[in-house]
Amino acid sequence: MGVKVKSGYKQTEVGVIPEDWDVVPMGSLGMFSKGRGISKDESDSGEIPCIRYGEIYTHHNDIIHLYNSFISLEVAKSSKKLKTGDILFAGSGETKEEIGKCVAFIDDIEAYAGGDIVILTLNKGKPQFFGYLFNAPIISRQKASKGQGDAVVHISSPALSSIRVPLPPTLAEQTAIATALSDADALIQSLERLIAKKRDIKQGAMQELLTGKKRLPGFEKKKGYKQTEVGVIPEDWNVTSIGGVSKIFGRIGFRGYTVNDIVKEGNGAITISPSNIQDNKTDFTNCTYISWKKYEESPEIKIENGDILLVKTGSTVGKTAIVQNLPERATVNPQIVVLKKIEIEKKFVGYSMGFVFIQAQLKATTVGGALPTLSQKQIALFKFPVPSTFSEQTAIATVLSDMDAEIAALEEKLAKARQIKQGMMQELLTGRIRLT
Repeated sequence: MGVKVKSGYKQTEVGVIPEDWDVVPMGSLGMFSKGRGISKDESDSGEIPCIRYGEIYTHHNDIIHLYNSFISLEVAKSSKKLKTGDILFAGSGETKEEIGKCVAFIDDIEAYAGGDIVILTLNKGKPQFFGYLFNAPIISRQKASKGQGDAVVHISSPALSSIRVPLPPTLAEQTAIATALSDADALIQSLERLIAKKRDIKQGAMQELLTGKKRLPGFEKKKGYKQTEVGVIPEDWNVTSIGGVSKIFGRIGFRGYTVNDIVKEGNGAITISPSNIQDNKTDFTNCTYISWKKYEESPEIKIENGDILLVKTGSTVGKTAIVQNLPERATVNPQIVVLKKIEIEKKFVGYSMGFVFIQAQLKATTVGGALPTLSQKQIALFKFPVPSTFSEQTAIATVLSDMDAEIAALEEKLAKARQIKQGMMQELLTGRIRLT
């Protein structure tokens, strides 16, 4: 017995869609062609916009709004010129799940497509609508099934041409759907710009406050400034070292965990790895868990709120974060050292760790090619300036922490806006919700 479909809808090979919608092969919507190779050097050779296939993954979503690469007139002569309304697919990628991500080129300007891009020049329909539709789950699943290769995945014009596409019958409905999703995009982009601006403001504040160039109300001093090994700082500030204000804990000769140590979420302790340290914060999602027995053994380091983490080895050496809002008991993997027993304002130290004082020393000290490494002895010697009073340390940390809280609130709002857009795509591009 089949699933009952509500009135006005029909079951198709792409799922339930409105009765007046069609299902057509993508190839019936236009003609396919290919971009031509534009090297990395050529992508910065002039002023004519171009799209390279990797940028479809990293810089664009659904519709091209900005351009990141520009070629010379000479390079353009041997490149593939785009037509307004063209849909660009990434012809190669790392995973089948992402293969064939696309963007709509809707600007009325001269622009070109690089190699590994498959181009669909439409002969019908609204380009913006297809920019959204061809990235929707009902299409992405088909693209994934047609991807070829393992280490590098490819998708061809014939494969894309055979994909089945749900199609509203009128240009007016396609336009209405595209407009609604474009409005959602506009909100997302405005939040992204605001977050970028707030981050720039915070960086400027760190430059002023952590060097003492700007003193907060109540801490203005008539004394002058002095030259130190970390730069010019107020005369009433001091220079200290990480080892001078904290104890550094890490593992020596520990190679990691065995498969017997790893347990499911909820059955053991969190193990924080470098991938869990993002933007000077600790992200506790997608953590590895180790058994309680292993957690209680030496050399496991027990993590507490207020501890400061520093990646000491690997490709992300130098990433740092202060632990806050620890959800449950946790430790760290061997690539990370932990600052504990911190004698001055912890958040002030946390911000200083991510600032140029320590980061510059870190880069100058790191040794090793394939696996850059820092020793705990080296880390202990890193120096930074510190206000002489705990109250000024706290005041500076509070200002920066308030800025972080504002950015975090905006990031939460952005994540929600993205979720709403995904929900809108699911409803609008399948016809579950019709726009009048």
